[in-house]
Amino acid sequence: MRNFLKGVTALLCVAGLSQGAEAQTLRMMKSLDAPHYDGQRTTWSPTSDIVNMFQDTLVAMDWDGKTAIPYLAKSWTVSPDGKLYTFKLRDDVSFCSGKKFTAEDVIYSFKRLKSPELKAPLAWRAGNIKELRAPDPYTVEYELNEPFADLLLQLTMFTTAIHNKESVEALGKDYGVKAIDGTGPWCFESWQPRTEIVLKRHDAYKWGPSMYANKGPVKFEKLSIKIVPEDSSRVAAMMGGQFDVTHQIPLQFIQQVKASPNLNVQEAKPNFQLMYYGYKTTRPMVADKRVREAMNIAINRADIVKGIMLGNAEPAYTFIDPKALDFAESTKNLIKEDVERAKKLLDEAGWKVGADGIREKDGVKLAPRVVFTQVAYFPRVSEAIQGYMRKIGIDWKIMGYDSTIAPAEMGKQDFELWTVTFPYISSGDLLNFYFDSKNMPAPNRMNWNDAKTDEYLKMGRASISEADRAKYYALAQQRVTEEHLWMPVMNIAMYTTSLKKLKGVRPHMLYQNTFYKGLDYSF
Repeated sequence: MRNFLKGVTALLCVAGLSQGAEAQTLRMMKSLDAPHYDGQRTTWSPTSDIVNMFQDTLVAMDWDGKTAIPYLAKSWTVSPDGKLYTFKLRDDVSFCSGKKFTAEDVIYSFKRLKSPELKAPLAWRAGNIKELRAPDPYTVEYELNEPFADLLLQLTMFTTAIHNKESVEALGKDYGVKAIDGTGPWCFESWQPRTEIVLKRHDAYKWGPSMYANKGPVKFEKLSIKIVPEDSSRVAAMMGGQFDVTHQIPLQFIQQVKASPNLNVQEAKPNFQLMYYGYKTTRPMVADKRVREAMNIAINRADIVKGIMLGNAEPAYTFIDPKALDFAESTKNLIKEDVERAKKLLDEAGWKVGADGIREKDGVKLAPRVVFTQVAYFPRVSEAIQGYMRKIGIDWKIMGYDSTIAPAEMGKQDFELWTVTFPYISSGDLLNFYFDSKNMPAPNRMNWNDAKTDEYLKMGRASISEADRAKYYALAQQRVTEEHLWMPVMNIAMYTTSLKKLKGVRPHMLYQNTFYKGLDYSF
């Protein structure tokens, strides 16, 4: 712990140093801040993108979005029954504090992730762990109770990053707020909530994954990440050269930004990001599947994409992108836009149109509370859908919240619908994340507790063959889509915008994190 505290003191002291030449600081801009930067305690992507900069995972995701490649683990083997993964670790890795990385850090991190006290919402990403063993300082035996077909892909995610026990224990409730340790190419230096996160170069870093030409250290002394919530302000700042890079230019301005002579705009491919509205099925207004289906088929997705997104998205009629791994073709025609059928379904469900045009039942107005984050396209899309809902007699009560309090509001469970854009890497990733009953009350905010769904997901996870995995994940897709647990709206495009003088820029698709490590960036 003493070594860690020395490291923290050194990092905090750096905050008073001058920035030096402009080229020594990389200037980034993002729209959303986070409540904290402890990646094990959240599902929030504004936490994930920063975590991936200062902490590392056992394996990394290659540019293709589906291949796990060595990182902190230089190699691994899997037993024939799919239950035992043996990871051989690098022996040249250190934390920002100077502490040497060993197998004990891996074991501690996964035990913390799985601990009942932490209540980690994404603990399932690590699989059903039976035992973790370290036969020597640079070997980890990762034994599961049952096979997990997606384990290596899930181990690329920020949730499974490696933590320093000394850092966690020294900082207590301030872990991820005042400081946090990691083995990443950047070190956490300071954070002013809703204003700026500052990271500094990890000078000892030289273990970058093979996807990067530069294995480390990074080519900038510091990384300044400013929080700029206002859409037009981000556009103006980027076009004016005030920042070097951002992945959060509002999509309706992308064509304008592409025309700027000093900027490059690159689309992340592949990229799976679904904007959806979820139904809390335990709330009376949306407990009836007919009500949920009526809402799902009453909106014109093509018009929303054209009018609000200006074509920088695709209408979504399925929960999973058809291009994603293990997509179920059988779900393609389960959501068909049909306003007249929507009205009939609501009639059948007992919701009758009142004198004011809003449906009522047993003296209650059909006026569900809808929660969204007050940023980007969420307000405009919510307002557009509110208009479609009124045409069928539903009065959406839309409520927008700042990004730093939106997760807490969603945690209160006092709503019928909520919306986010969810980035995922495969059908199994999305389905296990949201629809397993073990993930109630979050991220399974639908409170969907269904034995069939759980069984299909369990069989999909435990599949040894690709054919079996696809079969069971298809059954799970069919089940949750037929129940209309979500209103899929659109599959969102994702771009990185950078100054043309900034070299080595290539957008990554991992969890809305186009920057990822930034090892090849230079002027």
